[in-house]
Amino acid sequence: MAGLLQNFRNTMIVSVLLAVVMIFSFGQAAPGHMDMAFWQAVARWGHTFFGILWIGLLYYFNFVQIRKMPDIPAELKPAISKYIAPEALFWFRWAAAFTVLFGLIVAWLKGGHAYLAELITFGFAGGYDSSQASFVLMGVGVWLAFIMAFNVWFVIWPNQKVALGIVEADADAKAKAARTAMLFSRINVLLSLPMLTAMTMYQTLFG
Repeated sequence: MAGLLQNFRNTMIVSVLLAVVMIFSFGQAAPGHMDMAFWQAVARWGHTFFGILWIGLLYYFNFVQIRKMPDIPAELKPAISKYIAPEALFWFRWAAAFTVLFGLIVAWLKGGHAYLAELITFGFAGGYDSSQASFVLMGVGVWLAFIMAFNVWFVIWPNQKVALGIVEADADAKAKAARTAMLFSRINVLLSLPMLTAMTMYQTLFG
């Protein structure tokens, strides 16, 4: 067991295999077996996993790394910028992409293009009335997630490549890029709690 747990890749392989067994078991036990509701549940599992990875890394950057970097001795900072940050940013940006992808798949499996259109248009796609207020609330969460994912791929990551030296730049450009990446990362932290509120409360209250 210790040998398994000391190897991250093998640990994750076993975890995924156990999850697949659980997913198959739910498919057998569910009233409709492996019907559309089952596949929606599978997509929601993927959405949740990648969402935890994405927001977890966002919080790691902001709760820990950015705050503590000024306290790290100068000779130790390259260990963060050359090894830890690039690896974390790899998982960060791809987790963001797959969170959005699986979220769209969940919406599609739940109600097809009509349901997805209602979410994206805050309930106006089919003609708004007061009974569609839930679409407004969930739509806010969906658009906040879109904005956050856009920030990751088109602002934070390009600027981090400059700040970390992945892309050649002078010292001033690196400092400016680092500040821009930090500010947009903070924007994502600011948006994260209202986004998570929309996702969790909608699912609980409206199903």
